[in-house]
Amino acid sequence: MTPPLAGTRVIDLTMVWAGPFGTRGLGDFGAEVIKVESPTQWDMLRSLGLIPREIDHWYDMSAYFNHNNRNKYGLALDLRQPEGRDVLLKLAAVSDVIIENYRSDVMENLGLGYEELKAVNPRIVYVSMPGHGKTGPEAQYIAYGSNVEQLAGLVSVSGYEGGEPLKTGFSYGDPMAGTALIGAVAMALRHRNRTGEGSYVELAQRENLGMFVGEFVVDYSMNGELRQPIGNRHPHVAPHNRYPSGGDDRWVVLACEDDAQFAGLCNAMQRPDLLSDPRFTTNALRKANEEELDAIIAEWTTARGHYEAMHVLQRFGVAAGAVLTTPEVMSDPQLRSRGAWVSHTHPYAGTWEVEAPVWKLPRTPSHVRMPAPAFGQHNSYVLRDLLGLDEGAIASLYATGVTSDIPDTSLHQ
Repeated sequence: MTPPLAGTRVIDLTMVWAGPFGTRGLGDFGAEVIKVESPTQWDMLRSLGLIPREIDHWYDMSAYFNHNNRNKYGLALDLRQPEGRDVLLKLAAVSDVIIENYRSDVMENLGLGYEELKAVNPRIVYVSMPGHGKTGPEAQYIAYGSNVEQLAGLVSVSGYEGGEPLKTGFSYGDPMAGTALIGAVAMALRHRNRTGEGSYVELAQRENLGMFVGEFVVDYSMNGELRQPIGNRHPHVAPHNRYPSGGDDRWVVLACEDDAQFAGLCNAMQRPDLLSDPRFTTNALRKANEEELDAIIAEWTTARGHYEAMHVLQRFGVAAGAVLTTPEVMSDPQLRSRGAWVSHTHPYAGTWEVEAPVWKLPRTPSHVRMPAPAFGQHNSYVLRDLLGLDEGAIASLYATGVTSDIPDTSLHQ
């Protein structure tokens, strides 16, 4: 069956994580995504695989790169050279979407801003993903997902009570921006399909992540309350925490939002006496005596494995989940039963399992069609088949370094 974005061609100028994660999603749902990398300034994720440099094609083996760039074609093109710019304009003329996540002034300095691309294709959807936006006093600042977390206010409310602020275990801003990108492209394409007009979309990563701390902004703007880090607890509800389970650094989390769920917890632990304990008869009292309540729960969870505790609590209507390690996530029976993992083979990196596309559309399903491209792997397809360049023109692009089948590794050791 035809996936929903089949027939949509996307030029992917993005690098690292935020942009490639989003364009991967477009590829998962059928878009023809052409990832463009310069022979000299290629995606730095290729160099983050800890692959020994003496191995042939080491730059094609990075798990980080290959994970974020499946379902894409690969084109090597130096946009700083006039010939490279001309090729990109030709490609834009036969494409639907172009996406970039450079510093805010890069595309305009290259002569490849929205107005230039609109001139060759009025129906083009042009998406920019600057870290700080295209305007404002910090528009030229460099951004990565890690420092976007700080600037969006997320880190100020993360961490344990009385401790220092903590960032997440990964650069949370990147996948959030990538997810937003998919929605932005879908809306812009819908607008184009209704009106025939292309559009320019600006998706500032810092502002996007700011949406995920909106409740704290509202709390401060309405009540003047500056929320402090509280670890795994909840500001108003108890119990709400993570608890040791079965030893060997295993944990289970649970949350009770009302009296009925707390009754389920007490029955699961075979402690009906807690329902009449004057310390715990209401949520307000449970919150006031949270330390004592957590100690009672921890005594019960410690005697059970994290999966066992989760399943027992869920049967009694308690929201609970085992804290899974990566191997446990990979072997989790629920995820396995739903086909959450698929086998994937790359010509240089080998075969491994990756997560399947998470949006399950019954009539237009997505799937992993292609591994991430080797560097410049589809130069011939794009230059010859899509753009119709003759052999002499293509040879000239190779001779002048505008394109290449092998990256210059001198800047990425």
